[in-house]
Amino acid sequence: MRRWSETAQAIADTRRTSEKVATLAAYLASCAPHELPLAAVFMAGRPFPERDARTTGLGWSAIARVVEAIAGRGAGALGAAYDRSSDLGQSVGDLLADARHQPVGPPLTVPEVGQAFASIAAARGPAAKSAVFGDLIRRCDPFTARAITKILSGELRIGLREGHLEAAIAKGFGRDLADVQWAGMLTGDIGRTAELARDDRLGEAELVLFRPLRSMLAHPAADEAEVLARLGSPVWVEDKYDGIRAQLHKLDREVRLYSRDLHDVTDQFPEVIRAATDLGWDGILDGEVLGWRDGMALPFLQLQARLGRKRPSEEIQELVPVIFVAFDLLAFADGAAADGAARGHGDPVQALLRLPLTERRERLEALGLATTPGLGIATLVSAPDAEALSAVFAASQQRGNEGLMIKDPSSIYSPGRRGYGWLKLKRPLSTLDCVVVGVEVGHGRRHGVLSDYTFAVSDDRPGSDGRLVTVGKAYSGLTDAEIAEMTKWFEAHTLQRHGRYRLVEPTVVVEIAFDVIHRSDRHASGFAMRFPRIVRIRTDKAPDEIDTLSAVARIHDQLQEGGRYRVLTAGEAEAVSVPRAGTPTAGA
Repeated sequence: MRRWSETAQAIADTRRTSEKVATLAAYLASCAPHELPLAAVFMAGRPFPERDARTTGLGWSAIARVVEAIAGRGAGALGAAYDRSSDLGQSVGDLLADARHQPVGPPLTVPEVGQAFASIAAARGPAAKSAVFGDLIRRCDPFTARAITKILSGELRIGLREGHLEAAIAKGFGRDLADVQWAGMLTGDIGRTAELARDDRLGEAELVLFRPLRSMLAHPAADEAEVLARLGSPVWVEDKYDGIRAQLHKLDREVRLYSRDLHDVTDQFPEVIRAATDLGWDGILDGEVLGWRDGMALPFLQLQARLGRKRPSEEIQELVPVIFVAFDLLAFADGAAADGAARGHGDPVQALLRLPLTERRERLEALGLATTPGLGIATLVSAPDAEALSAVFAASQQRGNEGLMIKDPSSIYSPGRRGYGWLKLKRPLSTLDCVVVGVEVGHGRRHGVLSDYTFAVSDDRPGSDGRLVTVGKAYSGLTDAEIAEMTKWFEAHTLQRHGRYRLVEPTVVVEIAFDVIHRSDRHASGFAMRFPRIVRIRTDKAPDEIDTLSAVARIHDQLQEGGRYRVLTAGEAEAVSVPRAGTPTAGA
């Protein structure tokens, strides 16, 4: 494991992609058979393959207790180290190095670390998990302990993207990169892909039921002109729904749902499972779970009441009913296997990923989802030019959707890829001028700088005396140079420190964009923004010129009164579709 850690550090130390790929390729090619799959998965920054739903469940407090005990330091020592680096793995390594920790026992191997991760995931309770973690760390030198903790915490951050990993596998074993990429899409397991490449068996990778695929992703587009420049005309357009991405797998009467992060969420949405159970086909759908009542999509805030509930009660199902709206068909088989036998787990079905969207959509529409209660099909319209696309966008925003998904009708489905076959077009609903009242030390590449801003508006209600009330928190929108400059300013104008959080002088005005405003007890204003991001620092505005609480409430009320969160009807789809007609969005 020390050699793995040194390789990871060498990759982190260079910015040149070719050097990263060459270093990793040489390492992977030198791995023993039993090391290779785990070594590749660890390089992806995960303790388990992506499609493996296991988690270690080892929290901060457990890690801190173990490491502080091994280092002979008191409670809070790891927290103090973390405040300096904003990196848990680095903090663990620093604490052990300061204590001059020496490893106990023989050097750790990569498979032994993999077994320890599996044991931590299987262990029940913090004490049992901590015991396994403690045994693991005692056998590590500080450098290796740092690397292991980074994998455990999902914070490896060595500048190694998935494409680099695939390129290294192809180079290390002399395989075609496209074959490696395709196998990786189907397996969802970079370790398994590395094994198949090593053994020259990449062609054996198959799409199988109940082994979820990564979702195809959309590239953001700035405006209608960019959309048409990239995709041509006409484009296919769907509402960007305010739900959760999900993948539905069906085999005979067994139906399972998987989230975007490939976790099994079947038990969270029994209505969807019941609705799909009796359908007369097997296959895989890509779509969205939406809160749904009386033909209208519910705000995401209401849908959140369903998330994380392993077995929702009948009461919560009635309070927040859901449907599954499909927008793509990824695999299909008509009933039983070709030989008439029942299909089983692990049996392949016909993959449709390489068919154009036009054909996948035609097959999707033939499944009858639009007339199946509890299920639906995404309304699809066609836009020939920028003017039509703008009209569709405006109507979508009025219905309360996040924006538009715009697709090339000829595009194939690329699992886990963010290409230009699918684009997403979003615009902020509005902006508000707010004042920064608190800042926090950032994480990842922004560790060590004050990059997380909490902001407020002025309370203009009678008797409030214009006090500041928080309405949101954002950490995106500013450049690294702007954040570095503002960090110096906030450090000089800190009023109080509370660990990583600082109260600062309320004099910096920022313009904040957002998608939706909803009621929330999280902030003193009683409201919260969804997807807030910083547009710019308003050096031209004084703190007494910021927006007021009544302005926030007015935007919120306008959204509600304007009929937002409604889904496009078939008639509306017909009105804006050129030349393609709309389709029903949900079963009766």
